[in-house]
Amino acid sequence: MGDLFSGPHIILIALVVLLMFGGKKIPELMRGLGRGIREFKDAKDNVKREIEDHVNEDKSSNNNNNNSGSNRPNTTGTSSPSNN
Repeated sequence: MGDLFSGPHIILIALVVLLMFGGKKIPELMRGLGRGIREFKDAKDNVKREIEDHVNEDKSSNNNNNNSGSNRPNTTGTSSPSNN
C-alpha cells in the first residue's frame, strides 16, 4: 500500500473539493477553518498557561512553608559542634 498523502492523491482530493464546493465557497471554508484552528490554539495556550500558573503557585507556597521553618532546632539526631 502506497503513501496515502502522496502528490497525486492530494491533487485528486483538491479537485474533488473544488467540484463539490465551487471556487467561490472555498475561501469562505478556509477562513472558517483558520478561525477554528486559531480558537483551538488559543484555548490550548490558555489551559497550558493556567496549569503553569498553578504549578508555580504550588512551588512558591511550598518554598514559603519550607523557609519559614529554617529557624527550628536541629532534630535530625546529629549533634552540632557546640554540643560536644
